[in-house]
Amino acid sequence: MHGELKIISGSANTKLAEAICEHLGCKLSPALRETFSDGEIRIEIGENVRGDDVFVVQPTCSPVNYHLMELCLMLDALKRASASRVTAVVPYYGYARQDRKVVPRAPISAKLVADVLSTAGMQRLVTVDLHAGQIQGFFNCPVDNLYAAPVLLEHLKQKEEDYVIISPDAGGVERARAYAKRLGASLAIVDKRRDAPNQAQAMHIIGDVKDKVAVVIDDMIDTAGTMCAAANVLMDNGAKDVMACVTHPILSGPAIQRLEESVFSQIVVTDTIPLDEERKKCSKIKQLSVASLLAKAINNVHTESSVSVLFV
Repeated sequence: MHGELKIISGSANTKLAEAICEHLGCKLSPALRETFSDGEIRIEIGENVRGDDVFVVQPTCSPVNYHLMELCLMLDALKRASASRVTAVVPYYGYARQDRKVVPRAPISAKLVADVLSTAGMQRLVTVDLHAGQIQGFFNCPVDNLYAAPVLLEHLKQKEEDYVIISPDAGGVERARAYAKRLGASLAIVDKRRDAPNQAQAMHIIGDVKDKVAVVIDDMIDTAGTMCAAANVLMDNGAKDVMACVTHPILSGPAIQRLEESVFSQIVVTDTIPLDEERKKCSKIKQLSVASLLAKAINNVHTESSVSVLFV
């Protein structure tokens, strides 16, 4: 055992941290999070953590660099305060899209961030739906990569529809197949050609979607260009309805406008990233919570129980 369980939140998603505490039956530990006038971040942990098992809840969502630096400073503060174990609970792991060199003279950002967090004092990582599962190999500490699938599948199962699960690209086939298997649904793939970052041109559908409810499955939705293009192609191929289930609602740039104007009937997301007021106004977005899932993972890590039971 690693002492008393304590949950500390960064400023990125305090509501999620509070919901996790509610499930665990504990209170959020106090922490001072301020900025100096020049933008530097000031962190101060508000209670004794010596010998304790501390979990820091902080998705590295927009503004990504600010939240990442805040997380690093909190990890360093806890390390220097002699916490027994410091676990970073990062529901959304930023910089994960750059996980390999696809062009010359480019960084592998996901690996760099892993090194930075480890240097700051992270001894374990709990995250949700990493962009690529192999990113776990960038860490020299235990990584619990949880899946939001149980939360999203529960929502889909509320309606008895003839679903076809859609992977928006070849890389997401494994994720989409897992959903299709759990729902007893068929699988289809959108063949697309990416012209530039954040821009993609959907080409055609591999599989049958005619007269079915097409559910596009992905780990993140950013500018929504790919998503909306895929939805149009699905409708053109005879889908009865098109919806999406996405773990991380990044929703940057023109995303909200595109989704409002799209053929999607509903976009189901989780609260790994909080929605601001503008995004909450989008009539097509429904947000579900992963607080219960994260709370179970934190409890199992703290009690040295199996975390793999959450993957069933």
